Amino acid sequence: MKSTINIGILGLGVVGCGAYRILRDNARAIELKAGSKLTVKQIADIDLDRPRPVDFDRSIAVRDAYEVINNPEIDIVVELIGGVHPSYDYLMAAIRNGKHVVTANKELIAKEGHSLLAEAGNRKQDFLFEASVASGIPIIRPMKTCLAGDEILEIKGILNGTTNYILSQMTRAGTDFDEALADAQARGYAERDPTDDVDGHDAAYKIAILASIGFTSRVDVSQVYREGIRRITQKDIVFARELGYTIKLLAMAKQVNGAMQIRVHPTLIPSSHPLVSVADVYNGVYLKADPVGNLMFYGRGAGPEAAGSAVVGDIIDIARNIDFAATGRIACTCFDEKPLQTMDDLCCRHYLRMRTDDRPGSLAAVANVFGQNNVSLASVLAKSIHEDGSAEDVWLTHEAPEPSVRKSLDELRSLHVVREISNWIRVEE
Repeated sequence: MKSTINIGILGLGVVGCGAYRILRDNARAIELKAGSKLTVKQIADIDLDRPRPVDFDRSIAVRDAYEVINNPEIDIVVELIGGVHPSYDYLMAAIRNGKHVVTANKELIAKEGHSLLAEAGNRKQDFLFEASVASGIPIIRPMKTCLAGDEILEIKGILNGTTNYILSQMTRAGTDFDEALADAQARGYAERDPTDDVDGHDAAYKIAILASIGFTSRVDVSQVYREGIRRITQKDIVFARELGYTIKLLAMAKQVNGAMQIRVHPTLIPSSHPLVSVADVYNGVYLKADPVGNLMFYGRGAGPEAAGSAVVGDIIDIARNIDFAATGRIACTCFDEKPLQTMDDLCCRHYLRMRTDDRPGSLAAVANVFGQNNVSLASVLAKSIHEDGSAEDVWLTHEAPEPSVRKSLDELRSLHVVREISNWIRVEE
């Protein structure tokens, strides 16, 4: 057993500060749990002068990441920079230098994780990334270890705290999207440029990671269907509630006849579903597995404490493995090549909101188009009448193939009684 295990941190931002504080403040308890003293030997960050919420030892700080990567005294390299480059180059170099690796970088894992995990596995080194999905919620390790004997059938998750906060505000306070986004930015929950969050990129990275673990198959994240929440309006929130649903940005992955179905988009889910209770910046993951059944994971999905907790948990796990010469136990498990379905293969219920002429025969004309395309209708709500002589109608279909719904909407756009297709949201029962 090593009396001291040395750690090098790349990136002292929000997550880096959170992890550093935990390692410093809980050092004694961590040492007892890990079996060795864990010491932050070196820190690299390109900007060491900006104010930080944690004091750190300036004598161990450098600006060049390769000083950490090439330091022979360092056992574990912790990458908390983000993005694919230069992070990929740093971690590949660290692995080849005999370092074990911890990262919270979801984009890197989603896009390049396979090659990094394969390199680490070939060298019997640990590469852990619990904080890359759902931050402080343990989900990756439970899927890789606790549920290793189960078949994961389905994953549904609220994996982005920013969009969940926005939709929670729209639902609870009755605000519109722009106002809720501005509030999220003012509170520090959303970036100045919120594209990654509100357009679904962040959630797509995370569900790609979970799907690759759960379905033991590589996932090309560029092929994952992704749709954000910019089109959700207060009207949709209210109409969904009347129908017994709540709107969430869901990241979903299912196994269907030997293929994978992976998608991210706004979704109406029944208001009784456990994921509806996941509000504000919290995250939730709902798993269906055989034979264990349904499982729900819930907790803080962002922030320095939550992410730092997951990072330190990985560090402790590696420290134990080093002490017992058991590193490299959990390598890449993507040993299958399962095909990824397209949205044309999807069959589900659909919510459709449109403006039509307020005159006899309008609803019948719309229903006829759906019927001609074999889209069965479950209900219609004839809502407010506008001064321009149009009516607001909300349609809920039974399960219908995506191409049939899309074809219906294309035909409805040219139908003489339809003024506008206002929104189209999928429904997940």
